[in-house]
Amino acid sequence: MLSVFINQATRLITPNMVAGNRTMVPVLNGKKTSYVNLDNAASTPPFNAVVRKVNEFMEWYSNVHRGMGFKSQVATQVYEEARQVVAHFVKADPEQNSIVLVRNTTEAINKLAGRLYFPPESVVISTAMEHHSNDLPWRGRARVMYADVDAKGALDVNDVEMKLAQNAGKVRLLAVTGASNVTGYVNDVHQLARLAHRYGAQILVDAAQLAPHRAINMLPNDHPEHLDFLAFSGHKLYAPYGTGALIGPREVFAQGIPDQVGGGTVELVTHGAVLWAEPPHKEEAGTPNLAGAVALAKALKILQEVGMERVAEHERRLTAYALRRMGSLPGLKIFGASKPEEGDSRVGVISFTVQGMEAGLVAGILSSEGGIGVRNGCFCAHPYVIKLLGFPPEEMQGLWERISSGDRRNLPGLVRISFGLYNTKEDVERFIAVLGKIVEGRYEGKYTLNCQEGSYWPQGFSPKVEHYFSL
Repeated sequence: MLSVFINQATRLITPNMVAGNRTMVPVLNGKKTSYVNLDNAASTPPFNAVVRKVNEFMEWYSNVHRGMGFKSQVATQVYEEARQVVAHFVKADPEQNSIVLVRNTTEAINKLAGRLYFPPESVVISTAMEHHSNDLPWRGRARVMYADVDAKGALDVNDVEMKLAQNAGKVRLLAVTGASNVTGYVNDVHQLARLAHRYGAQILVDAAQLAPHRAINMLPNDHPEHLDFLAFSGHKLYAPYGTGALIGPREVFAQGIPDQVGGGTVELVTHGAVLWAEPPHKEEAGTPNLAGAVALAKALKILQEVGMERVAEHERRLTAYALRRMGSLPGLKIFGASKPEEGDSRVGVISFTVQGMEAGLVAGILSSEGGIGVRNGCFCAHPYVIKLLGFPPEEMQGLWERISSGDRRNLPGLVRISFGLYNTKEDVERFIAVLGKIVEGRYEGKYTLNCQEGSYWPQGFSPKVEHYFSL
């Protein structure tokens, strides 16, 4: 029987909550095994109830706003209700804040970068632990400064305050992750919000990794620890249908011209003038992803029904268990908080290396011989991972040249496992069993490196993926 630490408090968490759990996949020995998905930090599978709700809604699908047909009225009501569900999930005041529905966190942050006003000499303070999506959008808008992290990769809050103080009056925004997709570290975003406001700045929280694992409270807009802007993705919240959210003060979006223009963003257009719609409609050009909005809202309602504290407790226990089991294996280096008792400081994301082996080879063996899905590389956080690895600065130019020429051998990187609320102790044991063979050199296959991809494939194993699913 699958063990998920079920007790009176977590009885609503079950392995069969999500679609595709235990799908049978081919492995190197010629057999099939049930798939273990430990790549939830990249994307989660959908809740089965989300799949059912989207399919149920398709009978009522129609375009939203301005349609007098009854289905259009239903669709409009559902779409606007989805905003309210998002606002309730993060405890945002929908009267003072706009809930803009976007594709994902990346689009949300790019939109905000295009909508905020940056006076000359403006500064954005980011951190050394950010995902590229909370770094690159700011580079063309302002001078970006990076708050440092300590040797384990935890944010140096003192350095954040020092940079805020040294640039007081110039800092437009503190852009910080709520939880790292590399080390799993959870930042105290309310402490950071208080610091940002003290020095006259606003704060954006990239909640892509935080929202699936912890309760979020944006707090009232006049609270000193209020989160000014928040962004997250449905595809990491058991609703991979292409919708996420950007939440922020209504007056920010009421000003200026939206970053994308066209249908749905206006009240009136002549050849000489435009009367823009009120936010959030002003920010949602074109026909919206209505199915995605339905999926996101349903997933958030399920998470609220389960209770985010229950989710957090389940994942704390699972992460602590995995850290204990991994700690018994030789040759592993775990990045971030590596002790089981440090579980409160991190979400269920564990990155590691195996001594003497490339991350791509470890991931390839886990997949080909164990049917276990993990991720390897730098996880769209190259500066952070390179810093954690202690990659020599003098070798960066050579790395740059090799990648530019299409040679991805010997890339710096980590292996990452990441848990969803449906994962179990048995999933961890499957992972540990294969990882144990890897560190002891007892894996079966002979693996060949694809230099262009940086991936490893076992010789003689090439299952036809189109036989499993195709269009």
